[in-house]
Amino acid sequence: MTRQVNAGGLLIGGGAPVSIQSMTNTKTGDASATLAQIMALAGAGCQLVRVAANDKAAAAALPALAAQSPVPLCADVHFDVNMAVAALEAGFAKVRINPGNLGGPDKVRRLCHCLRAHHAPVRVGVNGGSLEKGLLARYGGPTAQALVESALGHAGLLEKEGFTDIVLSMKSSSVRTTVEAARLARKHCDYPLHIGVTEAGGGELARIKSAAGIGALLLEGIGDTIRVSLTGDPMDEVHEARSILRALGIRRDFVEVISCPTCGRTAIDVAGIAARVREATRDIPRPLKVAVMGCVVNGPGEAREADLGIAGGGDGSGVLLRKGRPPRKVERDLFQILMDEIREVLR
Repeated sequence: MTRQVNAGGLLIGGGAPVSIQSMTNTKTGDASATLAQIMALAGAGCQLVRVAANDKAAAAALPALAAQSPVPLCADVHFDVNMAVAALEAGFAKVRINPGNLGGPDKVRRLCHCLRAHHAPVRVGVNGGSLEKGLLARYGGPTAQALVESALGHAGLLEKEGFTDIVLSMKSSSVRTTVEAARLARKHCDYPLHIGVTEAGGGELARIKSAAGIGALLLEGIGDTIRVSLTGDPMDEVHEARSILRALGIRRDFVEVISCPTCGRTAIDVAGIAARVREATRDIPRPLKVAVMGCVVNGPGEAREADLGIAGGGDGSGVLLRKGRPPRKVERDLFQILMDEIREVLR
């Protein structure tokens, strides 16, 4: 088990549930636009929001953002220890920084003093595009070994000051490199890990890359907090993160609709009924597995692990399936019959 840090009440590591993060893409200095995006992300299920802290306008907006945000905020800082201090003093719960870029031991010491004073952790984040030239030359590129050595080296600067409330991340646009780096880091340290495939891009392939990389690690018990990095609306990141956690069975806060792939035996509109059930139940935060199956040959067996479901018969009829009860023949509007059964189970 990893160590545990506390970011404004959000526990990361140490057996705490895997949390979801995202990052605003507004100009931080535009406090109203940034706060609106923070609110939307929190409403979608994001548990920690990172914002860029990169100029005077951003620094001026930090106190208002921290005061009004419904979730803990993390300041993304590069090179400027003054900006990190300003964020912490404004009420930010966490900072993301590379200590080796701060400009020397005195600045690292100042950062650690401020982190302790505000009981805030720090995320040491290393990406394939930000590796030191020496490591790139030694390893011949942004390899997993180079990423981990860089991250542990930066963490070591904090450890010299006696500070260990650290979260590590080693990210690459390569799924394989990302997974290998996280596995290697877990062998060498017990810091909580922030995982995700960086610069994944946009569209279907980006979502698949993120699901493959994050899913592979979480199935091995590696990863304490996640960000799905997608180009575009950060709301999509949160939706995809929730989907990954649900698909892995890590979260059960939803109605899961399973359905058969259909074949020549299919006797009902499986795709249509399943889509309508998903739409009707998407905002129900209750654990329930519902099956929509196309025929009575394989349907009942394939739906055995569902809480309830329906399998198509002939002439628009079907069989209603409910765990612990014998199958029951039903007719007419199979969607409505299934929804009535769902409401009864959830009552």
